[in-house]
Amino acid sequence: MNDKGKLYLVSTPIGNLEDITLRAIRTLKEVDLIAAEDTRQTIKLLNHFEIKKSLVSYYEHNKKEKGNYLINQLLEGKNIALVSDAGTPGISDPGEDLVKLCIENDIEVTAIPGPVAAVTGLIVSGLPTGRFVFEGFLPMNKRARKERLAALKDEVRTVIFYEAPHKLIYTLKDLYEVFGNRKVVFARELTKKFEEVVRCDLETAIEKYEEQPPKGEFVVIVEGISEEEKLENQKKDWENMSIEEHLNLYMKEGFNKKDAMKKVAEDRKISKREVYKELLNTGSE
Repeated sequence: MNDKGKLYLVSTPIGNLEDITLRAIRTLKEVDLIAAEDTRQTIKLLNHFEIKKSLVSYYEHNKKEKGNYLINQLLEGKNIALVSDAGTPGISDPGEDLVKLCIENDIEVTAIPGPVAAVTGLIVSGLPTGRFVFEGFLPMNKRARKERLAALKDEVRTVIFYEAPHKLIYTLKDLYEVFGNRKVVFARELTKKFEEVVRCDLETAIEKYEEQPPKGEFVVIVEGISEEEKLENQKKDWENMSIEEHLNLYMKEGFNKKDAMKKVAEDRKISKREVYKELLNTGSE
């Protein structure tokens, strides 16, 4: 018999309290304990729905200590609900670490689905929704941020970021420098009275937010490039690469040497013999 408790990942509204589900309310009432990213924020939600329950803080800077505490409570048979400040826990918050700990300890985890700001922003953006990539918050370090953006430059899928108002301008300028002038959508105050969705390009966005300092947390949705643009960019990259570097690029992706040589030959519109000859000359074959 399994006497362990269960972890419930409970999604809460991202703004409008009417977006909470009946199942979420019931779960919050029935669990033994609620772990919250910000107990001050969560108590407002609980008071609104007249839920009286013990709260414990669980956030980025105490996740190791409190994570172990919560696991011990679960192992003792207590059921715990995990909530974030808003939306779905485990997305760009330490909830993912608690889930891993539960799995390591053979503790059952289940999700009570609900709002996600990234998806809510995406579906009102007007940009392609069939394929997208969620990047969360970019690194604060300027060099690391640019490296992350450089890795996304040739992404054909719609790209979604979260950004704080005080960092938005810096991020937009880095996006413009790395991506060029793409279409971009900004969603803020989603589901609230003053919900705002701004659709423009990066150049216009920089001008706008330099004149009007941004307020509130942002979902930033950027269009991906076309397959044709991606191919052209790759061709430009190949022009600046040696055949050896080109080969190593494919081998890092998991191709064996024979298949990598074939890909290099196809990219450069040359024969495999020419690729082999060049590698011999450089001592790589």
